[in-house]
Amino acid sequence: MTTFKLKKIIVAVGLSLTTFTSFANTADRSMPTHIEVKNALKEIIKETNGGFQLNMWATVVDRDGIVQSVSFSGSDRGEQWPGSRIISAQKANTANAFSLPNLSLSTSNLFMAVQPGGSLYGLQHSNPVNTTVAYGGDVNTIGTDSDPMVGHKIGGVNVFGGGLAMYSSEGKLIGAIGVSGDSSCADHNIAWKLRDKLKLDNVPNGISPTGDDNIVYDIDKGVSANGWGHPVCATSATDIAINLPKTHPLK
Repeated sequence: MTTFKLKKIIVAVGLSLTTFTSFANTADRSMPTHIEVKNALKEIIKETNGGFQLNMWATVVDRDGIVQSVSFSGSDRGEQWPGSRIISAQKANTANAFSLPNLSLSTSNLFMAVQPGGSLYGLQHSNPVNTTVAYGGDVNTIGTDSDPMVGHKIGGVNVFGGGLAMYSSEGKLIGAIGVSGDSSCADHNIAWKLRDKLKLDNVPNGISPTGDDNIVYDIDKGVSANGWGHPVCATSATDIAINLPKTHPLK
């Protein structure tokens, strides 16, 4: 065997062990399984969420930003917007990347801050999506427990509703979940309900008026009162969101 071939084998084994180690490290962190997320998502979309009652994608990443699961609520991968699969992963990556053990920021909280003149303008251009991961692999495994994104870092930054950090019952930040497939406001409501159903909402603190990572609707004439506002999509979605801390209280 040539030295070149031997080096290739060593590199391949190393990459495999890295992926295995990632899964091993997350096994004891209360990470939800693919089927748990899928079943919960299917139940939630039957509820009124303030959008168009569309099917959804949900992606879970761990604290390292590595995709743990990708799910959809429809009967096959074509019953949701195809583009929302990657958006859901972006949202999960964003909520994880910009949340801390003592401060949770939802993707909705970032909308106003990244606008021109905002305190985080330019953030949306950082941490680009890994296109090889996003578009690679066997299309027949998309949305299954063998989705091509699983085990890889997807990257990406998304700054509208649908991404929330996940905190275990012990209050540990273990990663994030992102959902996409409806209006951005409905996406947020669905993500909140999904995190609640998975019992991963032991949120320590946030920038919303209720001290959590709920969506903030305070933009008037292009200005957000607290600097972290999100546009209104529909009155029904707004009403649901405002009541989420009561209807689906944080643990």
